Amino acid sequence: MKPILGITMGDPSGCGPEITVKAFLHEAMYEKCRPFVVGDAATIERAAREAVKRDNINVRRVSSVKDCRFEPGTIDVFDLHNVEGSKLKIGEVDAMSGNAAFTSVTKVIELALAKEIDATITNPLNKEALNVAGHHYAGHTEIYAEFCNTKDYSMMLVHGDLRVVHVSTHVSLREACERVKKERVLKVIELAEDICTNLGIKNPKIGVAGLNPHAGEHGMFGREEIEEIIPGINVAKGKGINAEGPVPPDTLFPKACGGMFDIVVAMYHDQGHIPLKLLGFQYNKNTGSWHTVNGVNITLGLPIIRSSVDHGTAFDRAWQGSANESSLLSAIEYGALLAKGNRT
Repeated sequence: MKPILGITMGDPSGCGPEITVKAFLHEAMYEKCRPFVVGDAATIERAAREAVKRDNINVRRVSSVKDCRFEPGTIDVFDLHNVEGSKLKIGEVDAMSGNAAFTSVTKVIELALAKEIDATITNPLNKEALNVAGHHYAGHTEIYAEFCNTKDYSMMLVHGDLRVVHVSTHVSLREACERVKKERVLKVIELAEDICTNLGIKNPKIGVAGLNPHAGEHGMFGREEIEEIIPGINVAKGKGINAEGPVPPDTLFPKACGGMFDIVVAMYHDQGHIPLKLLGFQYNKNTGSWHTVNGVNITLGLPIIRSSVDHGTAFDRAWQGSANESSLLSAIEYGALLAKGNRT
């Protein structure tokens, strides 16, 4: 049987409802999985009508997964009634929308932990709206970690054959440097090997980035490589993991793009995000919009599968019909792939 995927609506003030509807118009998606949406059915109906300009899409309200039909041309929505339509502020930070995004996420986690679904796919939420609504998390990753009672986790970004996992993500740069510790570096290397193995990559080659310019240049530009990163790599090698580094990031990523490494361990958020988004995101100044928005965000170390778009809520383009659904389709594809891997 095809895996069942629960897809969150995302922040209703942003692009989530629009790209969700657009994704469900791709009938090929149903060949890989059985998808449904978790969120507010009326908002999905409105997005289909106002943003996507389609009146012929059937939105079915369901109150349990077993009621879903998974039929092309129909969007099954696990209806949480978490948006008051008359109060929806499109393109703005709003507490109601932040709460709607949060409750959609916690419901899909609940369904996955109960094994009613095989994977969870998340649309973008707005971190400020989330906090204005009283939910004090840095983002999806931290919500999943708490509700799944997981301490050792990491973010992985994917575009094509480039895969990047992070030692730290949503913290200040100063704190990110302080989090580069031997034990954490080792854990992320182990998570990197696990995900590659789950994706069918045998004996994956893992490239570990340095933290400092030139990977510290033997201590001239910092000692984190000598005192923390290299010891972590050495322990990983002792466990039979094919890890190499620390490699200066400015050469590591070109090597990874050229096929030298199956996955990269980045030391902090922007070190991993910038090269991946340089490849996956293309802005067209003539149209004033993103030509392509490709990339997938996967949380590693969880007891459930979570795959996500790798972009934000796009408040500046929300509900205008121009949002690109390609990242969501990629996230759905990865979620289905990982779910099938779990079954085997």
